[in-house]
Amino acid sequence: MTIAAHSEEGQIVRQLIPLSALSTAQFNTLCLTITIENSKAGDFLFKRNDNITELIYLINGSISLQSDDLIVDTIESGTESARFALAHQIPRKIDAYTNTAVRFLRLNFDVLNALPSISLKENTTMFDDELEIDDKYDDDGSDDWMATLLKSPIFRGLPPANLQQIISKLEEVKYEKGDLVIKQGDCGDFYYLIKKGCCLLSRRPSPNSKEVRLAQLRDHDTFGEDSLLSGEPRNVNITAQTNMSLLRLSKDNFISLIKQPSLKFIPYSGVENEIVKGAILLDVRTPDEYKKYHLPNSINTPFFSLRMQLNTFKRGTPVLVICADGKTSEAAAFLLLRHKISALIIKGGMEKAPKAIEIPEIIEEIEFVSEAVETPETIEKPKLIVEKVVKLEEPGSLSDLQEITQSTLEAENQQLKQEIKKLTTAKNELEKKYLVLYKQTEKLKAVLDKIKIS
Repeated sequence: MTIAAHSEEGQIVRQLIPLSALSTAQFNTLCLTITIENSKAGDFLFKRNDNITELIYLINGSISLQSDDLIVDTIESGTESARFALAHQIPRKIDAYTNTAVRFLRLNFDVLNALPSISLKENTTMFDDELEIDDKYDDDGSDDWMATLLKSPIFRGLPPANLQQIISKLEEVKYEKGDLVIKQGDCGDFYYLIKKGCCLLSRRPSPNSKEVRLAQLRDHDTFGEDSLLSGEPRNVNITAQTNMSLLRLSKDNFISLIKQPSLKFIPYSGVENEIVKGAILLDVRTPDEYKKYHLPNSINTPFFSLRMQLNTFKRGTPVLVICADGKTSEAAAFLLLRHKISALIIKGGMEKAPKAIEIPEIIEEIEFVSEAVETPETIEKPKLIVEKVVKLEEPGSLSDLQEITQSTLEAENQQLKQEIKKLTTAKNELEKKYLVLYKQTEKLKAVLDKIKIS
């Protein structure tokens, strides 16, 4: 049985997210296409790994969200949590189990997206207290932005309470064709979602260089998070290519409602284990910074070009992101997550790397000392000297010695002294270089120990 818009259940459905943002006419149309279903206690409304693209709302009763017999949450009808779709991630991450007899609503994404665009002026006879909200979101027929928002990998992972606050705090702004929405070099203040329109993303590498076109953004794309995450000035220009309607969220709300619950960090001590499992180590610093020093096995894709390289990453392969201080890594990870690429941020960036930056210098010194130790001159000459000493001291060599003239003996003795002097000098040099090698080796071992501990 379809829902009567004026009924008690109709009033409950009207408060669901995102249905509360529909115009009166659209909500009336929706009520003609959906029905309330019943389920007895002990049933599953859905199970983990289900991938049907529909939103399920609890109208009456109680359900538990559980994973492997562990209850994650209990949802009661009439509560704030019940205004949101149950575990809306697709495929489902957990099971939904009924604690009591329940009434619930299934809403397919396609049904919501297919609603006709009807102006509020055509129907203003009901729910007058919601006209301000309707006018905010329904003057251009693009109400499917909210369904798209719920499908986004970033927003799908947010707690329901955060989603509610985001929707309530979004502010609509309009721009005409040719307007500059964001200017390169300005401070970041808002996060934007394109409700309707098209814009160009471009960048000027230097003040006197030609502007480079980077990408085109369309309906339901988002932008503006880079500066909010990194704390740096805007690094691109955004220009309206058509008349545009944007929804924006302030920096403070973006940080508390989206950034903090979305981004995940990993300490240096966990990096090696993730790489062994197959993760990619991505350095998003500039090529010059990367060339000076970088972590072993890392690849360099500067952040300003990452957007153009997204198709080179495999969605099933985790990416460990590192930059100078961790801030740019946050913006890079957010971009990867938006495109369904798993990303972890190496906490603290290169600034917090435990003395690892000294390793190249140590290796160079070790190579230098090793070359000095293995020179043929320092190896062969001791053998020659030892052979001559042995010949002079062998039993029965006295007759031979008597045949050697005094001058020959003195010459041999002088040569032996010179060889001994050279050997002593070489020995002293080797001892000095060995000491350097030993110190550098101990230093390297200390660095590696710190890396393992941190």
